Amino acid sequence: MLSSLNDSDLQSQIAPGRNQVYYILGHLAAVHDLLLPLLEIGERLNPELDEFFIKNPDRTFQDTFTAAEFRQMFTEVNATVTSEMETMPLAGLLKRHGLVSEEDFAKEPLRNRLALLEIRAAHAMYHAGQIRLIEIAHETPERNTASKAS
Repeated sequence: MLSSLNDSDLQSQIAPGRNQVYYILGHLAAVHDLLLPLLEIGERLNPELDEFFIKNPDRTFQDTFTAAEFRQMFTEVNATVTSEMETMPLAGLLKRHGLVSEEDFAKEPLRNRLALLEIRAAHAMYHAGQIRLIEIAHETPERNTASKAS
């Protein structure tokens, strides 16, 4: 989805007065970066993203990263999480994640890594739907007609 957006699309708001695509993608990069320690698969790559994309709302700060830097961070975080998850044994998904204490996990073993991944996937899909609105708004009439025909 990121590759289908040009640099100016990153500045588009999902709706008037709502988050920009830049902020949503930064938020997703920061949240996915948090998965590395929570799933015990690595150290965070970009903890500096938290200040801009988790702790504060959109447009609190000037855009800190160029579009190219931003795309690189987003891609690197997601590629790292994906490659680490591909090597994790299936039994590893049933272990507790970093947000749950050992005591709480003993009481509720379904609060495991798989559950955390499911929650994060739903979160990403929600934001992907928002970003898709921008893609649709920028499609040409010819593309809209072709899409409806398929």
